[in-house]
Amino acid sequence: MDNNGNASGGKRKRDRKAKQPAAAAPENNKHHHAPSSSLANNAAAASDSPDPEPASSSPAPRRRGRKSRRVRNEPPSDVDAVSPPRRAGPKGVPNGGAEAHAPAELAVEVPAAVDPLRWEQVVKVMPSMDAVVKVFCVHTEPNFSLPWQRKRQYSSSSSGFIIGGRRVLTNAHSVEHHTQVKLKKRGSDTKYLATVLAIGNECDMAMLTVEDDEFWEGVSPVEFGPLPALQDAVTVVGYPIGGDTISVTSGVVSRIEILSYVHGSTELLGLQIDAAINSGNSGGPAFNDKGKCVGIAFQSLKHEDAENIGYVIPTPVIKHFIEDYEKNGEYTGFPILGVEWQKMENPDLRKAMGMKADQKGVRIRRVEPTAPESGCLQPSDIIISFDGINIANDGTVPFRHGERIGFSYLVSQKYTGEKARVKVLRNSKIHEFNIKLATHKRLIPAHIKGRPPSYYIVAGFVFTAVSVPYLRSEYGKDYEYDAPVKLLDKHLHAMAQSTDEQLVVLSQVLVADINIGYEEIVNIQVLTFNGTPVKNLKHLATMVEQCNEEFMKFDLEYDQVVVLETKTAKDATLDILTTHCIPSAMSDDLKT
Repeated sequence: MDNNGNASGGKRKRDRKAKQPAAAAPENNKHHHAPSSSLANNAAAASDSPDPEPASSSPAPRRRGRKSRRVRNEPPSDVDAVSPPRRAGPKGVPNGGAEAHAPAELAVEVPAAVDPLRWEQVVKVMPSMDAVVKVFCVHTEPNFSLPWQRKRQYSSSSSGFIIGGRRVLTNAHSVEHHTQVKLKKRGSDTKYLATVLAIGNECDMAMLTVEDDEFWEGVSPVEFGPLPALQDAVTVVGYPIGGDTISVTSGVVSRIEILSYVHGSTELLGLQIDAAINSGNSGGPAFNDKGKCVGIAFQSLKHEDAENIGYVIPTPVIKHFIEDYEKNGEYTGFPILGVEWQKMENPDLRKAMGMKADQKGVRIRRVEPTAPESGCLQPSDIIISFDGINIANDGTVPFRHGERIGFSYLVSQKYTGEKARVKVLRNSKIHEFNIKLATHKRLIPAHIKGRPPSYYIVAGFVFTAVSVPYLRSEYGKDYEYDAPVKLLDKHLHAMAQSTDEQLVVLSQVLVADINIGYEEIVNIQVLTFNGTPVKNLKHLATMVEQCNEEFMKFDLEYDQVVVLETKTAKDATLDILTTHCIPSAMSDDLKT
């Protein structure tokens, strides 16, 4: 979502190559490309990461709401991707003729068409390529339709590389919901068990380590280089789809700006390159012509009007992730300013807000109630500068020679808990605040951070908290078009009023005699219980368990009401759990 609250119309794709389980239905191939939330001020993009949906006994996801009108561009099948190209012989000579049996020593010569300079650049990268590893992961995703169990496990492969301190970097989506992770070095036939040290969902990075000393023998860690300039040569190394050995693709840096990170639903600094980034390239390093790592491949653009557009996580974001882990012993995240803002490019608007001709800045639309800034910043304040750097009317700040970038880049350079000086114009007077920065508290979180979904069941009514993975599970990759309008409105625009607030919904009804007439209620928000507003799922479960009134009354969205006799409902719950083989009426996190 951009500063004006608009959602982007396209999809950006992550790059994890997955292996379909043998028992999966063939038609699931079309679901290999898992969706992620789209943000507005970036081009349409989609993930290259195949996330197969294995066949299971789970019911098919329910789809409600508006029908999607977006044109979907299905990716080529794996069969097409691995088909060997035909060799073209000289004119009039068919393939497989005498030219196809040339002496072996001629095959190692560099073709005359190859640029010698580019060939030398690739050769320079060769020593660093030994630090690139192949990542094998077995995933067991949560089942949001049946939150008391998990989906069938599946495996995937991606790329990673060794850094200092006996650590390996890869993408977060490469090891999401992992149950086992193994690494294999280049030229080795051994897979080593790995441990996940940290996962940064916002920046789509994960840090791994291997206990076996043999894994670290004979390998030099990758060294990081500076942020490249436009037109600098880059070489992406990894294990993409199409083969089992290491792959090298070359290109140049074509753009540097704030990008939508699909997996993290955030906006951070990113590099756009024209080198091919395909499924399985995820987590692989991008080297400059000196063999220094300048980024991590993580997503690409798939659109009918675009070609050869890949995206790389640059070194400033990588170093922030590493240093954050080293400082705190865990990943704490990228802070935000906690405000929604509006551009001040209109001269009449600037005049009405009391700005002088030489003053520039952006207007605060709303302040996050849970952000530390809520104690000092106010709507209609004009943010003039951040840490002494002036902000333009379009929300940009100077960035290297002849370039400008969104001022959120300055915020992302900070660490959680650090302070920043913010200068604002309020009622024609300048005020300066020293603000402590914190991470974003979303009403509908973008990730559940590896935890199983929370749920609570009474009388067959299944209550749960809404998250982006939940919406994606219920309504598919086009959930931003197909989910109910009120849930989408809260997802895009609502702000949490407290740090523990959740959006609780009645997700489904397990049909039984006691809930006759309520069977068709699906994914409707629960507003109050017996007249008390529901803060979060645990609050609802506590109120129901402690209810001593004759009836239990749930007030739902759209003025719907559910009323049950308290004693009968609680007695019926155990029988319903037994019928559906559900081990407990509530998830473990609600029991504490």
